[in-house]
Amino acid sequence: MLFAGGKLCGNPNFAATHQVRDRWRVKLTASSGIEMEISGLDSDGRQFKNADEMWREEVGDSQKKFDWYRNGVGYWQGVEASVEGVLGGYGHVNEPDINSSEAFLNTLLAHLFPNSGRNQHLVALDCGSGIGRVTKNLLIRYFNEVDLLEPVSHFLEAARENLAPENLLVSEDHKAVNFYCTPLQEFTPDAGRYDVIWIQWCIGHLADDDFVSFFKRAKGGLKPGGFFILKENLARSGTGFVLDNEDKSLTRSHAYFKELFSRCGLSIYNMKDQKGFPDELFPVRMYALTTETPRRAGSSRPKRQSNRPGLIK
Repeated sequence: MLFAGGKLCGNPNFAATHQVRDRWRVKLTASSGIEMEISGLDSDGRQFKNADEMWREEVGDSQKKFDWYRNGVGYWQGVEASVEGVLGGYGHVNEPDINSSEAFLNTLLAHLFPNSGRNQHLVALDCGSGIGRVTKNLLIRYFNEVDLLEPVSHFLEAARENLAPENLLVSEDHKAVNFYCTPLQEFTPDAGRYDVIWIQWCIGHLADDDFVSFFKRAKGGLKPGGFFILKENLARSGTGFVLDNEDKSLTRSHAYFKELFSRCGLSIYNMKDQKGFPDELFPVRMYALTTETPRRAGSSRPKRQSNRPGLIK
């Protein structure tokens, strides 16, 4: 989601509603290539025939789109700047989240970077960084420089404090450098700055067109051989998407993500499901995305040379 580590709480009656077996399909069209017809529902149980119907209602004109993003930021402005706050009262998932992310990152560094990135000056961007939870617990240990991108100002101020040198157990060669109080849909990274762009529990706040335009801009921010890691909730099998009416975010299915990745010109190099989260949360998947076509996309052992869990409401 566009913002920090993520909201977990919501309508407790939604779990039953979510069992509806919505259907989706991908239809080829001569005029526009691939057109998605993925059905879904919102957190009140209302069903949509397809994503286009939902997006027309939510962001169908400039005022609606302005309201969509304003309301999303507004939700997070009312959340406490703490691990419990950004994880919606599920602070205990912080440890398994970080452990799984670290294992995934290590695998990618070993496959994609010479000497697993050792003896290189590595730079990362933490999108939707919130209070700096992922940066402090993971990224700052692997990257010499980490930039943070977060539109909620009191989260970013907390991140500055959390990531001050005296609060870190890393050498002076590892530091948080830039703190951007900017939303994803308005951000353009410096060209060729980043080895890894990390995007966790924030992309659901972007409408599809802004999702695609963000990744197209962000590709320019990668160094040669750099890649994205997207860690996000997944709609359960049989449901194409779930719209959260409270915080204005969308939980997409794997098929929905694959289509958007294709539109962005990105390939799935590897992916892995998060383990160890409570059953009442949405499934979470980690994607490694590259600008090149991998030899074995999505393989658990790829061959190539070279901040939120969500309650099922």
